[in-house]
Amino acid sequence: MKKCLLIVDVQKGFINKSTNHIPNLVEQLQKDYSYVYTTRFFNKTGSFYRTLINWDRLEKNSEELELAFKPLKKTKIIDKSIYTCVDKNFLDDLKKNNINEVHVCGIDTDACVTKCVIDLFEQNIKPIVLAKYCASYGGVEFHECTLKILPRLIGEKQIIL
Repeated sequence: MKKCLLIVDVQKGFINKSTNHIPNLVEQLQKDYSYVYTTRFFNKTGSFYRTLINWDRLEKNSEELELAFKPLKKTKIIDKSIYTCVDKNFLDDLKKNNINEVHVCGIDTDACVTKCVIDLFEQNIKPIVLAKYCASYGGVEFHECTLKILPRLIGEKQIIL
């Protein structure tokens, strides 16, 4: 069985003082993996992101959607309009490539990264959180709180600090 890298939402719209170190880190990290996936979040018109939490950014076709790093040619880009990319298509691709361990990094540790990690765990695919390569747009406190909670959800050994 094999492992892959999943880079979550490292997009221009999620870069601020708390996350600006992530693009360079993941750009280098991706070179260490044979299989690399990266997600790109977009905020649909009428979504709950807009109507329930009043968050209107990352509209389709905006510059904010662009990746904030240069993906390798082999990288598979997954567009998504929800927190997770773990769906039938993604799971089928992992299975086709005999991947049973997914190393996860990106933005936001407390939202999309966590949702992807838990979804992988629930599908019996071993998630590994690469904490150094994660950050939260909301600030370091959200990132750190999530790293305290995640071991209870997916196991202590699955968090690499």
